[in-house]
Amino acid sequence: MLDTLAGPSEDHAFLGDGGEMGRRVANFDWRSTPLGPIESWSQSLRAVVAFLLHSPVPLVMLWGEEGIMIYNDGYSRFAADNHPGILGMRVREAWPEVADFNDNVMKVGLAGGTLAYRDHVLRLNRTGVFEDVWLNLDYSPVYDDMGLPAGVLAVVVEVTDAVQSAAALRESETRLRFLDRLGRAIAVSTSADNILSIVTRMTGEELGVAICAYADMEEDQDGFTIRGDWVTEGSQSIVGRYSLAAFGELAVRNLHTGQPLIVNDNLAELPPEAAAAFRNIGIGATICMPLVKEGRLTALMAVHHREAHRWTTTELATLREVTERSWAHIERVGTEAELRTTADRLRHLNETLEARIEERSTALERSQTQFRLLVQGVTDYAIYMLDETGLVSSWNAGAERIKGYRPDEIIGRHFSSFYEEKDRESGEPARALETARRKGRFAAEGWRVRKDGTRFHASVVIDAIHDDGGALIGFAKITRDVTEREEAQRELELAREALFQSQKMEAIGQLTGGIAHDFNNLLTAIRGGLELLKKRLSGEPQTMRLLENAVKATDRGAALTQRMLAFARRQELETESVDIAQLVSGMMELLQRSLGPTFAIVTRFPGDLPPVIADINQLEMALLNLAVNARDAMGSAGSLTISAEVREPPRGDLADLAEGRYVRLTVSDDGSGMDSETLARAADPFFTTKGVGKGTGLGLSMVHGFARQIGGMLQIESRVGVGTDAHIWLPLSGVERGGDEEAPVVPDERGAGEAEVILIVDDDALILMNSAALIEDLGHVVIEANSGEEALEQLASRRDISMMITDQAMPQMTGSELIAHARSQRPDLPIILATGYGETPSDIGPAVLRLGKPFGQSDLRKAIEAVDKPRRE
Repeated sequence: MLDTLAGPSEDHAFLGDGGEMGRRVANFDWRSTPLGPIESWSQSLRAVVAFLLHSPVPLVMLWGEEGIMIYNDGYSRFAADNHPGILGMRVREAWPEVADFNDNVMKVGLAGGTLAYRDHVLRLNRTGVFEDVWLNLDYSPVYDDMGLPAGVLAVVVEVTDAVQSAAALRESETRLRFLDRLGRAIAVSTSADNILSIVTRMTGEELGVAICAYADMEEDQDGFTIRGDWVTEGSQSIVGRYSLAAFGELAVRNLHTGQPLIVNDNLAELPPEAAAAFRNIGIGATICMPLVKEGRLTALMAVHHREAHRWTTTELATLREVTERSWAHIERVGTEAELRTTADRLRHLNETLEARIEERSTALERSQTQFRLLVQGVTDYAIYMLDETGLVSSWNAGAERIKGYRPDEIIGRHFSSFYEEKDRESGEPARALETARRKGRFAAEGWRVRKDGTRFHASVVIDAIHDDGGALIGFAKITRDVTEREEAQRELELAREALFQSQKMEAIGQLTGGIAHDFNNLLTAIRGGLELLKKRLSGEPQTMRLLENAVKATDRGAALTQRMLAFARRQELETESVDIAQLVSGMMELLQRSLGPTFAIVTRFPGDLPPVIADINQLEMALLNLAVNARDAMGSAGSLTISAEVREPPRGDLADLAEGRYVRLTVSDDGSGMDSETLARAADPFFTTKGVGKGTGLGLSMVHGFARQIGGMLQIESRVGVGTDAHIWLPLSGVERGGDEEAPVVPDERGAGEAEVILIVDDDALILMNSAALIEDLGHVVIEANSGEEALEQLASRRDISMMITDQAMPQMTGSELIAHARSQRPDLPIILATGYGETPSDIGPAVLRLGKPFGQSDLRKAIEAVDKPRRE
């Protein structure tokens, strides 16, 4: 019991408050292990054990060459039933099922190396049963008092639930996409056999089975006939008549009660006779889905494998939904057939009624003739007559224009022909006539169908017509097409949505720019402190390596903020002359790694291709975006071609480009291509054709923004089934056009004794202190101010200030405002604006040098020399 564990003694004070494991470590007999009694432990071992015991993260230390295990409470919960037995054990013995994996961990860690795994699966036995466990693992060496690797510290975070949930979501999305394709494929079918033929083929291919078949049950509820099937190559058709009882009691019981028959291995799960019945027709595993109507088994849908196969819940769910949707469509075509038969009977009845109508009084005939003459010239409205049963008896020009039928095609047919199928099935036409009959008028709006099958939104009025004696003789029907009005409303809604997306993009840009600014401030303080520490600490290699790694980490953080600013389009592009062929050649390894080994990359560049003006980092990011999009369009394999040529842009879609010559850089794929509707929206923000969780719809938008920012354009050409060509039009470099290049700025090396008195202004105390230390280390005198107001007071009282460095984002007074005030006092004062935002404020005035955060000491030195150079010359 945990309650019986004694607390740590005074000799074990470093284990205090270490939770359950702190007490277990204190009470463990370590003399039986290579570590020896706790009293003899080294200071480094004590420090590491104290650290891991007090950490909330699951940690385990593997000490010594044999990896003796010491872990904390978090790891004990991960170890489950293996805890506490594995405390003090060799890791190889504690986890024998992954002994080779841990051998490698110890080898790498004791050599001073690190390892990291994300979503890594290991098959572990924690509760007496082997199970797949997904983990995030980080291994780092632990050093002894001599500074040598003496063990390995492991961070163990289980992510099994997250990984399995993501896999389940992907399976659900795949199933829904398949069901959508299947629904579209069978929606237009008009026969049950055609529907079932499509269903068996598509289902068999989707599930990768040997056979997919359907059958009808006979009246005796035992015999059934497989009427059709789809089989893979190497499998034989099983069409024919069978007895359900021959396939065993389980099949009879499940299918008659509406439950699916699921057999993973008929030899292992069924009696010999039933197993033989399946084996005789080449089936080793099966799912059979029943259709029970009014308590009777009426039909079956089944998928089979030739050999044993463990069916997944996804396969079962897919077949269940396929079966339900298939029967629904079969009932649909049956209903349609009945409606056609009914329509034939109505037409026959109409012929009889027309004969009776012709026998009616001359007055009624004259009235109908006058009505037709009156309404025939109206084209904005469909005006026509119905008899008492709803058969069309007259037809005006407006009806012909709106509905598409000529009079000889529609007179005598029932007006329900203009309704959608679902409305006919629900009895809406009959209710409309009944309302007009009872109340004298029926008015409504709804969807109707033209002769060519297209839909339109109609405003409908049906008036009852009576003779002089009050008897109903028919109905006058007026229909108006209101689709145009609704289309205008939809266009307005689309415009509102576009405005919303634009506002969302602007909000994201502002948020991203602000985060990058704050991150750059933090990196500036960290980097400045690290550079000064490197100068002041020397001789300890391990310390210097750690400092060097920390400086590299700040560089990587700075690169990350640059990407954030590029996404927000708040970064000033650093354009230069770029050799396209050389740039692509340098990216080939990255591109191939991003696409995978099943994709071939071909490059085609002419030898005399001139250089272009571009920002190298942004151009590389644009190429990588286009390559990844092409990979997704090509599926599992394909060929990607990157080419370039000098072109003059054609007018039309590229009319916004200035006249002249450009290099057109093209990324071509042989993927699925895009239809015209998708192509028109390809570069829209947040528009994507990829599944959930696989795309943001921002990639092409970013490429488009980058191209426009440098004076070029993104152009996309695509054909369905052929592939896509993405062109980036890039302006030629000034070198190629014969322009003069600016001479490079050579930093002026300051001689000893040329110290400046520099006023540095920043509201962030960390940045202010570190920046001042960096500048003082360069030999200058520093005056600090933490606001614009304090800086102006210093300028007014200290005439020896020869330069000012100010932050931009400060409360009460921004850097731009401070510069304006300072210029009014000291017009010739050299000024440097340090900012973590990507773009330079437009109101800072001339002769101000921008210094981007994060910066190091060398950046400060160059900036000081550059801004001071004109004055000294």
